[in-house]
Amino acid sequence: MSDNPRITLYTAPTPNGFKVAVFLEELKNTYGFNYDVRPINVARGEQKEPWFIAINPNGRIPAIVDRGRNDFVVFETAAILIYLQQHYDTENKYGWDPKDHPDDYSVMLQWMFFAHGGVGPMQGQLNHFRNAASEVVPYALNRYLNEVKRLYGVLDLRLGQDRDYLAGTGRGMYSIADMNVLPWLRIREHSGLDNLDEWPNVKRWCENTLTRVAWEVAGNVGRAGDTASLYRVG
Repeated sequence: MSDNPRITLYTAPTPNGFKVAVFLEELKNTYGFNYDVRPINVARGEQKEPWFIAINPNGRIPAIVDRGRNDFVVFETAAILIYLQQHYDTENKYGWDPKDHPDDYSVMLQWMFFAHGGVGPMQGQLNHFRNAASEVVPYALNRYLNEVKRLYGVLDLRLGQDRDYLAGTGRGMYSIADMNVLPWLRIREHSGLDNLDEWPNVKRWCENTLTRVAWEVAGNVGRAGDTASLYRVG
């Protein structure tokens, strides 16, 4: 690929922003794929400014602009991951071609939607009521904590089926399905879930996956949230 970055990532250091940064790092390591980052200062509400609303009407990070495809815009984290895998994972190392492997592709989507509709929203609400709410609301804390634990249990059940990863045949293959949920596990301490012993298969999954180089590097992507200029990654 060209050294010129095709993708501009608009992001901040949140779990959702981290998902896309991780995949872009994996693409960089595998294919020499370069990208630019435009940090968004969420604390200052930069994601609500008109210029960003023109990119993502929902006013949330992350979003990408594909400079190599007529400035095509993609927002919503799972949609970005699927888009990048479709267009830039040319050897299908992190996902499946729906034409050649429709069942594996479907399973991948199922676990991505499970994370997108379950783990992310529930753990996000738990984090809010634990760390940001102006008052302690025991009902909300208990509700979201119990639901997050239930969802971790679902992941543990899946990974306990003699599997290393969520999707793929046999022991599975590391894919965007894993990248779409692991950032929430990575910050579980903020949710009061320091110890994963209750979910041994999830613990093994985290230990085996979060040590990849891309995860360490991606943790710094988007941290300069008060800057106004692009900077190059890789």
